[in-house]
Amino acid sequence: MTRAGVGSESMAEDGADRRLPRVRGFAEWPSAGSPKDEGKALRKRVQRGAHAVLDLDASRPDAVSAVEESGRGRLPELTPIRVGRMAATPFAFLRGAAGLMAYDLARTPMTRIRAQICGDAHAANFGLYADARGGLVMDLNDFDETVHGPWEWDLKRLAASLVLAGREAGADEDRCRKAAYDAVGAYRRTMRLLAKLPVLDAWNAIADEELVSHADAHDLLGTLERVSEKARHNTSGRFAAKSTQATPGGGRRFVDAPPVLRRVSDAEAAAVAASLEEYIGTLPEDRLPLLARYAVHDVAFRVVGTGSVGTRSYVVLLLDHRGEPLVLQVKEARSSALVPHLATAGFEAPQAVHEGRRVVRGQKRMQVVSDSLLGWTTVDGLPFQVRQFRNRKGSVDPAELAPDQMDDYGRMTGALLARAHAHSADPRLIAGYCGKSEELDEAMAGFAVAYADRTEADHAELVEGVRAGKVAAELGV
Repeated sequence: MTRAGVGSESMAEDGADRRLPRVRGFAEWPSAGSPKDEGKALRKRVQRGAHAVLDLDASRPDAVSAVEESGRGRLPELTPIRVGRMAATPFAFLRGAAGLMAYDLARTPMTRIRAQICGDAHAANFGLYADARGGLVMDLNDFDETVHGPWEWDLKRLAASLVLAGREAGADEDRCRKAAYDAVGAYRRTMRLLAKLPVLDAWNAIADEELVSHADAHDLLGTLERVSEKARHNTSGRFAAKSTQATPGGGRRFVDAPPVLRRVSDAEAAAVAASLEEYIGTLPEDRLPLLARYAVHDVAFRVVGTGSVGTRSYVVLLLDHRGEPLVLQVKEARSSALVPHLATAGFEAPQAVHEGRRVVRGQKRMQVVSDSLLGWTTVDGLPFQVRQFRNRKGSVDPAELAPDQMDDYGRMTGALLARAHAHSADPRLIAGYCGKSEELDEAMAGFAVAYADRTEADHAELVEGVRAGKVAAELGV
């Protein structure tokens, strides 16, 4: 008799692999084909030099129409603030025009390699935030538009944004183009590195303490240190100290600071507070004892961002037994601005799901470490995401960098974007396509300059529309 009731006839012969059934969710062994070779083969269908192409069709929406369309469903009293912020600079326009750029990108060459993409990977959407133990992590940090889509869209948006940010910072055209060129080169080289590593090593590669050396971004060290120091003080406690006041019962409440922060009605506050019960159900069970030690004290409405202005966004004040605050942000999750353009690009539009869940799942797929209190909920029938507010967040404003720092910043953000994409797409496949040469770097840098020029023209159209009274704007808010 054999052990465990297994007959000797089922034992693998000496030296042979045991024959086991294919397990769903795992890879085949031996693998069928080479992802690297598949990537190389894609170059015949989509030449890497073709990514320089920017071919705008006659049906492209004008800037004012695009801004008005993206404002549908937003709170009408806040849309002038959004328009005003977009009208500030061409880089600010790009930040609020993810949908218009997706329209244009859907008509550019693509390999059809799918990845979880940020959808809004412009240069200001990278930053610092705290992990569960308070350490600072640098990564992508905005996922409102995240979808499964073409990896090229994120990389081209990053490259174009670096050109615009560089121009705003006063860098000459050569430096602006080089920032885009270096971002694409760092993406390509990082993807090649990840493709060569064991899977688990690649998954956790490029720890933050190694990022500057990996990206050869040493000129940014002083800037990153200043941002890190500021981020360490950017906490719920500091926000609550400035934005709340004590109440007779020993709690605290938010104080009006219009138009950015305002108190809401009792009914609205109650609806937001009640939604936290659904939110708790989306968290890992080990987080529940933590939140059970906080009480909900107040809710206020707070305007955020550029692209997000006009969406419903609340801050919820929680206090522990000592009166120490934790602030949650409950932010409306609209459908991704990329969704209407995926079919044109040959990609399936995602099935209808809770939009907050889409944002949270996409964020967790792309970040190495995510907010430990990230979840979603529903308020009055609308989907929301929930996250910590002022979780030691800090960011580099690329438009305020010294011109000689732009290429360093480009390399760092390009490396981070590659790491994020490699969590959902096989890095061997993308690396096989990108290759060793700088052909892709050159092509996408050319695209970035052309698209920056187009964005400056779009921005000028919006500014003229504001002056002509075609669209309302509240400037300087």
